[in-house]
Amino acid sequence: MTTNAEEPKPRPRRRAPAGAAVLREDVTEAIRAAVFEELAAVGYARMSIEGIARRAGVGKTAVYRRWRSKLHLVLDVVSAIAVQGLPVPDTGSLEGDLRLLYEVTSRALRHPVASQIIPDLQAEAARNPEIAEALQKALREGQAGVASKIVAAAQERGEVRGGVDEELALDMISGPLYWRSVVIRSPKLPKGYLASLARATAAAVTAL
Repeated sequence: MTTNAEEPKPRPRRRAPAGAAVLREDVTEAIRAAVFEELAAVGYARMSIEGIARRAGVGKTAVYRRWRSKLHLVLDVVSAIAVQGLPVPDTGSLEGDLRLLYEVTSRALRHPVASQIIPDLQAEAARNPEIAEALQKALREGQAGVASKIVAAAQERGEVRGGVDEELALDMISGPLYWRSVVIRSPKLPKGYLASLARATAAAVTAL
């Protein structure tokens, strides 16, 4: 028996478009690490995609497949700092939590790479609003997220009154160490400084 109806033709199998290979995470991480090293070595203004690729041991194409420019690469890497955040101390007291926070933050800020990158990016932030926004997110929001949890825990323990001005408390917690380590870049903290800072800040926040 014959029929005029045409048999349905099988659909051709779709092929993945050229260049759609999965981006290797180890290559991405190598590029991110190279960005920090290159920033510390030459600064943002002199940093180049070529230098980053060379330091990461990859071709320029590998960088451009992930980020379309030097600016977007740096913005991504700096913004990632805020996402990683700092560990939230849980010592059982406001002063103890602040002391641990200051110890961890101080070590991070005094890392040779960070101590060179942050001032350079601050200078670039004055000229580039996108870098300014990313740097603010990394330096303030990352720290503030931890500080707000410290204040909340102190409120639950009854060390800090409810309804305290949280923004003021966060400024008091985060300000002094950043001033000394990032702004004036003191080469070495005085002996016992972090313990004294934690004690004074705890007393000030408690008095709010």
